[in-house]
Amino acid sequence: MKILSIETSCDETAVSVIEASNDHTHPAYTILGDALYSQATLHAKYGGVYPTLAKREHQKNLVPLTINSLTSATLYTKAAPTMINHSRLEKGVENVREEEFKKDILDFLKTIQKPDIDLIAVTHGPGLEPALWTGVSFAHALSHAWNIPLTGINHMEGHITAALVRKNKTTDKNLKAITYTISPVALPILSLLISGGHTELVLMKEWFKYELVGRTRDDAVGEAFDKVARLLGLPYPGGPEVSRLAQLARDKGTVHDITLPRPMIHENSCDFSFSGLKTAVLYTLKDKKELSENEKVNMAQEFEDAVRDVLVTKTKRALEFHHPKTLVVGGGVSANTHIRKGLETLIDESFPDTSLHYPEHGLTGDNAVMIATAAYVREIHNATVTSEKLEAHGSLSLVQ
Repeated sequence: MKILSIETSCDETAVSVIEASNDHTHPAYTILGDALYSQATLHAKYGGVYPTLAKREHQKNLVPLTINSLTSATLYTKAAPTMINHSRLEKGVENVREEEFKKDILDFLKTIQKPDIDLIAVTHGPGLEPALWTGVSFAHALSHAWNIPLTGINHMEGHITAALVRKNKTTDKNLKAITYTISPVALPILSLLISGGHTELVLMKEWFKYELVGRTRDDAVGEAFDKVARLLGLPYPGGPEVSRLAQLARDKGTVHDITLPRPMIHENSCDFSFSGLKTAVLYTLKDKKELSENEKVNMAQEFEDAVRDVLVTKTKRALEFHHPKTLVVGGGVSANTHIRKGLETLIDESFPDTSLHYPEHGLTGDNAVMIATAAYVREIHNATVTSEKLEAHGSLSLVQ
C-alpha cells in the first residue's frame, strides 16, 4: 500500500510517500518521496519555536513539499479542468480559516489528478496546536478531495516506530529508492522518549496499548539542553552545540571541578526533573561576566554527563521493575551519542537479554517518514483508526 504522510507538530514541515508491503512478521517499505523543510534558523532569534511563525511557515510550505514528494514518487499527474469536482474541493477546505492558505490548497488540488495513494496519515498531536491544525486541515482537504481514508498518528508513536526500522544495504548504485525493514521485536516494549518537548518512559505490553512508567515533572530533556545552551551563549537549537562542546572536553581529557546535581536520581520512581539541573548551571555561572572557552566546554561536559546519568539510572529502574524484552529510544535527543553510549553500556552489562533500538541517522528528529511508518505498523496489526473529522490535540497522550 502507498501512504502519504504529513508532519507539522513543531518547526519542521514534512511530507513523505512510502510504499509498504508484507505482513507483521517482516514488514518493509520503500521511501518514494520525502520532503522536509526545517524552520530552525527562522526561530533562532527567539531562542525557541515561535508558534505563530511556525504555523505561517507550515501554511507556506505544505503545498510545495507535497508536490515535491508526489513528483519524486511519480504520482503527480496534471489534471484537466473538466476532471475536477469543484464542489467537493470547496467542501474539503471549508474549515480552513486563512484565506491565502485555502487558496493555495484549492489551486493545488485543481491541478492534480487523484494520486495512487491508499491512506493519508497526519500527526494530530502532541505538539504546538496551531502548527498541528495546519497539517490536520491540509490532510482533511486532500482526503476529502481525493476520497482517500485519513488517519491521525500520535507524534510520539511515530518516534517509537522510527526506532524499529533499519535501512536495507545495497551495492546497486543505480538503485535510488531507499528501502527499510521494520525489525521484528518482542513485547513488552519499554520506550524512552526524549525530545525538546517530552521526556517519558512508556511501556507497551500489547501493540498500541500504553502504560506510563515515568515522565518529567518539569522541563523536557531537550528543553533543558536548549536553556543551558542559552546560558553558555550558544545558538539555537542548543542540544547539538552543547554536545559538541562536551565532546571537545572529553577529547582533551580535561579535568574540571564543576559538580552539578543529578535530580531525583535516588528517588524510588521513574520520574525525571531537569529544571533544577538547569538552575544549578545558572547559579554556577551567575558571577561570571564572560565565559572562557574552557569554562564553556567544561560546563557542557558536566551538564551532559548529569543528563546521561539521570536517563540511564531511571531507565535501569524501569527495566528492573517491568522486565521488557525490548528497549526503544526515540525522539530528537536520541541522536545524542553520549546518551546512546550510556544506554548501550547499561544493556550490555546489566540486561543482555533485552534488545536495544534507536533511530538511524535522519529519523531521530521530526519527520514524515516516521508518521507513515507508524500508520503502516498500525495497518498490519489491524489497528488503523480512520476519521472524517480528525482534530488536533496539543497535549495528546499515548496513554488513553
